[in-house]
Amino acid sequence: MQNQNSKTGADSTMQSSVEQIWQKTCGSWENFNESTVQEFLNQCEEKGIDSQFAMSWAEQNKDQVPNWQTVSRISLNWMNQHTSTGSPIVNDNVK
Repeated sequence: MQNQNSKTGADSTMQSSVEQIWQKTCGSWENFNESTVQEFLNQCEEKGIDSQFAMSWAEQNKDQVPNWQTVSRISLNWMNQHTSTGSPIVNDNVK
């Protein structure tokens, strides 16, 4: 039986990519704020990394992030605007 805590190769590669993006956009948890979280998520999206995976990784360090509640709220708003589950369904044929 495989240990549930072990990472698959894909998850490990994705996490490494997330860490590199975080390092480039933020550099430290103190700099992970309202504006850098959006840039972080934009960069992840450009690299094809799931935003929920990225924020789940970041949330592991929420105690080090000043104003985590605001950062978290902004990330949720970003996800609602940029993911299919958060996008409004627009159908011009339905009035």
